[in-house]
Amino acid sequence: MSFDRLETERSNPDTWNIDRLSTHDLLAVMQREDAKVAGAIKEALPEITVAVDAIVQALRAGGRLYYVGAGTSGRLGVLDAAECPPTFGTSPDLVQALIAGGRGAMFQAVEGAEDDYAQGMADLRSRGLADGDVVVGLAASGRTPYVVGALRHAVSRGCCTVAVVCTKEAEMKKI
Repeated sequence: MSFDRLETERSNPDTWNIDRLSTHDLLAVMQREDAKVAGAIKEALPEITVAVDAIVQALRAGGRLYYVGAGTSGRLGVLDAAECPPTFGTSPDLVQALIAGGRGAMFQAVEGAEDDYAQGMADLRSRGLADGDVVVGLAASGRTPYVVGALRHAVSRGCCTVAVVCTKEAEMKKI
């Protein structure tokens, strides 16, 4: 699928004039858009259930959970991984996150890092990925090369993989 046909790259006609709205109307539009999330989650509950069950099974068997993403998606993975030790009392090694561009990309965009397929593989390999681990790829478009490379490496190691995407036609869902 060409980049310009991706759902995540198209303009939303419901927000075309957002820059001309009053503050109240702008917030109302944002709230209406946010309300769509609950319906999307409800629709995806069967797949989410399968993913959560697989992650729980892997963790109980001694595996680890890795989030892999770029940009905002990668930052969300880093945030979730960072919260697991204080919230659940887990070891920092149990849930880990990799972000395209490395640690510095958490605070400043590293342009082009998301397009490095080989680096996604290399970063995951450097963490000592084992066959009982789970890799969750995070990418709104469902096609970010860094994440695709990491997921393909995980599959080659026999790992369970999960794709968290915001589009129905996602390359990552086919890995």
